[in-house]
Amino acid sequence: MVNWLSMVYLLISIPFGLVATWVLDSVGLRSAVLLSAWLNMVGSITRLFSVLKFLSLGSQNYWYLFIGQCFCALAQPLIIFSPTKLAALWFPDHQRATANMIASMSNPLGILIANLLSPALVPEGKHIPLMLGISAVPAVTACALATLGIHEKVPPTPPSASATNSNSQPFFTGLKMLLRNKPYIILAVCFGGGIGMFTCFSALLEQILCEKGYSNDFAGLNGALFTVCGLLGAFLLGMYVDRTRKFIESTKICFCLSALASIMFAVTSRFRHQAIMLAITSSLFGFFGFAIYPIAMELAVECSYPVGEGTSTGLIFVVSQIEGVILMILLQALTVRVSEDPFSTCALDQDGALDWTTPVLVQAGLCSGMACFYVIFFHTDYKRLHAETVSADLAKAEDAVTAHVPES
Repeated sequence: MVNWLSMVYLLISIPFGLVATWVLDSVGLRSAVLLSAWLNMVGSITRLFSVLKFLSLGSQNYWYLFIGQCFCALAQPLIIFSPTKLAALWFPDHQRATANMIASMSNPLGILIANLLSPALVPEGKHIPLMLGISAVPAVTACALATLGIHEKVPPTPPSASATNSNSQPFFTGLKMLLRNKPYIILAVCFGGGIGMFTCFSALLEQILCEKGYSNDFAGLNGALFTVCGLLGAFLLGMYVDRTRKFIESTKICFCLSALASIMFAVTSRFRHQAIMLAITSSLFGFFGFAIYPIAMELAVECSYPVGEGTSTGLIFVVSQIEGVILMILLQALTVRVSEDPFSTCALDQDGALDWTTPVLVQAGLCSGMACFYVIFFHTDYKRLHAETVSADLAKAEDAVTAHVPES
């Protein structure tokens, strides 16, 4: 029942992800953000109903919790797909990667804060209502800010040539163009697989480490290092790419280094008393892996222009959710039940410990294979930047002609 509260995010985002891409590119950024904020607020409040004693819901309380979770899951694709659209419409070309990075990394930052705050708020089960109540506060605040503060879907003055001459293809035309775009498909499969692996890493980290005697607190520390170092990596790479425009080179180097970090983790996690090495490995995995995220999203727009930003990034996210579900099922199926181990810290109510040697090696192999495939086969032109350069040259030529026309 608890696992379903997490799985519902993956399952709902697959079909609703396509709806979210249509909303972003056909209805507009403002409508997408408003709809996301309202869905998240309604979901957070609905979850609260499940723990309010005076409602006396009895056996129905779980369904209120589940329905609230579904509303929040519907909100997720709308807001996660928005950063590239926000960067394209509201920022000039030399700030887009940084803007995308800040917007994209706000989601894992929020997850990190929630993961640190929740255990402090819930030392015992009776404190769960307090946690749900406090979680609803930012959802309500964000909804109020979005409703009262966002008045336009585009700025009064377009910040770039592509924003000035916005000619995004209709939604279904854009989908057809993406499915015929070889570089985009390679990026979607490889980068989507990377997101799926990161999802599995975060979800399964405690189970992987407990069999070798590492505590839940240590697993939580590794998860925090994974996220914090990832935020730092994304910040540094975003600023670098804004200055150099080296989207392809940056993603290829970081993908390879992420693969090396995944191999280091697969080997190190199979030994006891390797706390320092595991902490370093988790930090490196997050630093290089998270850094790819906002740059790859910008690269998806560059290689698929003039397809709408919401469609090009949204389809990658949908692919990542499908690959994440497959990978989660595969890795768990490859585990082997081990006999009682005095060193294991796994919870007894989880039927003892599982040996994760084969799954983590398979994950490292898949990550390495995707990195090699991406490095060898992914090549593309920066179509949006090229279109902006051509547009700027034409504007300069028109200004020059106008300046030399004699007055009558």
